[in-house]
Amino acid sequence: MTFETLPPLLSEALAARDYHTLTAVQSAVLDQPDQARDLIVSAQTGSGKTVAFGLGIAAQLFEDDALVASATPLALVVAPTRELALQVSRELSWLYEKAGARIATCVGGMDAAKERRALGRGVQIVVGTPGRLRDHLERGALDLSGLRVIVLDEADEMLDMGFREDLEEILDLTPEGRRTLLFSATMPKAIVALARRYQRDAERISTVGEDRGHGDIEYQAVAVSPSDIEHAAINLLRLHEAETAMLFCATRDNVRHLHASLVERGFAAVALSGEHSQNERNAALQALRDGRARVCVATDVAARGIDLPTLSLVVHVELPRDAETLQHRSGRTGRAGRKGTAVLIVPFPRRRRVDMMLRSAKINAEWLGPPTPEDIRAKDRERMLRTLLAPVEADEDDRALAAQLMEQMPAEDIAAALVRSVRAKLPAPEELIDVTTREGAQAHHRPGFDDVAWFRMDIGRRHNADPRWILPLLCRRGRITKNEIGAIRVLPAETWFQVPTAIAAKFASAVARSADPQGDDESGVRIEAADGPPPAGAPRTDRPGPRGRPPYRAKPTGRGPNKPRPKR
Repeated sequence: MTFETLPPLLSEALAARDYHTLTAVQSAVLDQPDQARDLIVSAQTGSGKTVAFGLGIAAQLFEDDALVASATPLALVVAPTRELALQVSRELSWLYEKAGARIATCVGGMDAAKERRALGRGVQIVVGTPGRLRDHLERGALDLSGLRVIVLDEADEMLDMGFREDLEEILDLTPEGRRTLLFSATMPKAIVALARRYQRDAERISTVGEDRGHGDIEYQAVAVSPSDIEHAAINLLRLHEAETAMLFCATRDNVRHLHASLVERGFAAVALSGEHSQNERNAALQALRDGRARVCVATDVAARGIDLPTLSLVVHVELPRDAETLQHRSGRTGRAGRKGTAVLIVPFPRRRRVDMMLRSAKINAEWLGPPTPEDIRAKDRERMLRTLLAPVEADEDDRALAAQLMEQMPAEDIAAALVRSVRAKLPAPEELIDVTTREGAQAHHRPGFDDVAWFRMDIGRRHNADPRWILPLLCRRGRITKNEIGAIRVLPAETWFQVPTAIAAKFASAVARSADPQGDDESGVRIEAADGPPPAGAPRTDRPGPRGRPPYRAKPTGRGPNKPRPKR
């Protein structure tokens, strides 16, 4: 079946939606010579796979270019989340509207009795989540005896979410001769086993190579100090001023904290995580769709299946665990030909890991510095000029008031007041720590550092120590500012640095109070006063330490820096 040989009613629906070309996954599904064969399709989120399987099941739903009349469902689509199921239902509704298809949606959080009544009236297509579909099957409300085709959408996500038993029960109750289409962004062993058990001679289709990284997504990576991650996220929001943006965190606690910080600063933000009820999720998504909110802070699981047409910016506030998660998150934007931007906020010590992740995903990301307040103010000026110079329709009252203002104030003062009122609505950008990017020390002379005291730390290059990490660590431990730290010299096994003699005692006292020799974080780094500057000549190598670990994970050994390593 080709695009031209689709049932005319589907071709008309596609034309009405301005479908002139098909995506890679849509073409691959339609180009199959045997439209009754089972398929295993690997396609990324946002690649057009919903329309792909909507067209792919047409062979089972149409006869002589007319939809088959049936009292029981002919097609079943199973999706992992409520949001994704509703999205699929909306897509299939416009695709099959001209054909007169009756579609029932069965998902958790909705009125189950209403769903049973819809099923009882007879439908050709059912879309639902595993738990709700299983409930309807057990109650006898869903009859799959006449099913011709079943689609498992985002099957890998369903297995990750613990729906294996539900899926197996649903599949066991379907007719032996039904067609099975399995869509999965990844192919772990569990998916392979599921396909082997429930499919027959399935054709393998993969468009991951063509769609990987999403051609309509611009990837960027921003390297920052770990203490500046939240500030960098705020500045990215202010720099882009996206119509809708999504920020990803790893845990619900971090979602709660970041959401509160954004709201406090004046952002119109909502949160989505496992702690929110279905009603709260619905309210948050509706606020994003109608423009009352512009920022969504979410966990990976909570964001699954969400489709926001105006979403143009994705920020990975906390790094994804692997390349697949990176693409699942980023795939929330750059959909259906729309352009999007995905930005990773990368703590300096984890840059190498992120580089490896990007290479494995075949993504070319541009490494940038974090947006500065100056960058944001320049963008603000561009946006304000564009907004204020745009033509407006003013009624008589508006013009009368404008004339009155012109009589009492100079035009320049009126314009300045207008600019100030617009600027006052914008959250203030954050100042980020300005640290050197050189591998070595901050060696240049600075005023106020003629009389200095030297200190040393028990971490060095072999512990991945770097001035970009060390500077904020010293500020937190010693309760001082970056301007009160002089030269930093990173040696293989330890790091030496300067503070003005006038504050050396205060710094040493604060460091002692913040120390925890058994701490598994930066509190476990030993910081002590030195008798003088670091030794000249060859660097010290008597304490190699673990390779590849970030400096704040390096635990003290209990030995002094000059004591030999005990023999074994």
